[in-house]
Amino acid sequence: MKAEIIKANGDRMFVEPENKATFTLDELQGFVGGYIEIAETKDGRLLVINEEGKLNKLPTNGIATAYYKYGKKDAIVGDVIIINKDQIR
Repeated sequence: MKAEIIKANGDRMFVEPENKATFTLDELQGFVGGYIEIAETKDGRLLVINEEGKLNKLPTNGIATAYYKYGKKDAIVGDVIIINKDQIR
């Protein structure tokens, strides 16, 4: 199954792991531009975000914030990738 990258500017694209099964740490860090942090979406998938995004003043990602389980209380910033739980080890 493909994962979805949601850029802070609203651009979206689908990707799959290089090995066709699970994403590596390096792949995930490349998508978000730094160290990763995992958050949960409202539907139980995983949002992989840049751990230092707020410290680095990355722009708010309105689409990702709408998916975020706690989006009404907190905002997601920067580029993100949404994956299923079985796509990470």
